[in-house]
Amino acid sequence: MNQSPRKYPLLQSVLVSSAIAATATFYLLGPTMCRSVRAALQDSPKSVVDEAWQLVNREYVDGTFNQVDWQATRQQLLSKDYTSREQAYVAIREALQKLGDPYTRFMDPKQYQALTNQTSGELSGVGIRLEVNEKTKNIAVVEPIENSPAFKAGIKAGDGVVAIDGKTTKGMSLEQASAMIRGEVGKPVTLKLSREGKGVFDIKLTRAQIELPSVRYSLKQEGSIRVGYIRLSEFSSHATSQMSKAIKTLSDQKVNGFVLDMRGNPGGLLNASIEIGRMWMDNGAIVRTVDRRGDNEEFKANHSQLTKLPLAVLVDGNSASASEILSGALKDNRRATIIGSQTFGKALVQSVHGLSDGSGLAVTVAHYYTPKGTDINHKGVTPDIKIDLTDEQRKQLATNPRLVGTPNDPQYARAIAVLGTSQFAQPGVPQSVPSVSSR
Repeated sequence: MNQSPRKYPLLQSVLVSSAIAATATFYLLGPTMCRSVRAALQDSPKSVVDEAWQLVNREYVDGTFNQVDWQATRQQLLSKDYTSREQAYVAIREALQKLGDPYTRFMDPKQYQALTNQTSGELSGVGIRLEVNEKTKNIAVVEPIENSPAFKAGIKAGDGVVAIDGKTTKGMSLEQASAMIRGEVGKPVTLKLSREGKGVFDIKLTRAQIELPSVRYSLKQEGSIRVGYIRLSEFSSHATSQMSKAIKTLSDQKVNGFVLDMRGNPGGLLNASIEIGRMWMDNGAIVRTVDRRGDNEEFKANHSQLTKLPLAVLVDGNSASASEILSGALKDNRRATIIGSQTFGKALVQSVHGLSDGSGLAVTVAHYYTPKGTDINHKGVTPDIKIDLTDEQRKQLATNPRLVGTPNDPQYARAIAVLGTSQFAQPGVPQSVPSVSSR
């Protein structure tokens, strides 16, 4: 599948919160449509219906459309009169359901905007992460994002959020609080905060465009080895630059090896997974895609590797799409030891398009395979060292996220054990890291 300026391929997980949006492409009705049809569709909900049909007709990976007569489907769609866009949206969704593909889906304008914002890795707000305090059940700040208005104003982790623009947060959900704090760039918002030793106070902030962190990293001293721990939460448009910074910063701190944590990562942009793969690999294939015509495109490392230090990768059942491309490439090229649970199992590529009324459409356009030709669809990537967490362990990590990436985290602890073997404990070891048989 060749990338073109009109679309941006990406990977999407089945999770609602997954990053699936890409650079919007507005599809213009093709020249094959006669003037009378164009006139009838102009300024009508039918225009969006036919835009969606045309995109699927042109791009969908299965040329048989799941044995559906797609031409007849168009006639049925255009024979109806739609009195509202909502009726048209229902018709589009019903038509797409016939394809039997949950990843080819329609998004109304709000859904499309939310998902494009997520995948862009940017958000209009003040730059704070919120949580519900386990003890008080009140909304509190997890951390301010670096260089954000909240960070510059001195907001600290642990600050309680008492009110937003005069409205109490008591009984408010995280989603409701976040929605109130987000808003138009340049517009003010006032937060009433509580802080131990300071009491309750107001801070007035001006909303800005915030680059959201997809990558978090830290130096960890685990016994005699220095570990560069990197957590990659999604493959957004900023993930590549953030990953590059993380690898370079930790390398400068003289780490002995890296742990790349992609547990819970639902995927994101295809290009981001390829570029991040190139940071870890000097040569070798990363992924191969096959479109509806059977055309293959292989993406390879390009000698832009940033480190040759040992690497352990953590995955689980919620590591999907782009996460599986990266973990599959690192495994097949023997660049890393993959540790954790079987991954999600999604080997399909989507392109996402903006439609003329602000809605959007994700269309499955290709199937992908790991460098060794493995089809992981509905199967997932099998870890080199398989460690499934017990229900009790999952509950413990979920209720106390600060334990993630510590010796109290069994999968992380196993990664440290792998990196801590004598051959891995020295900086500058060869790139190839032996795989370990599943246990």
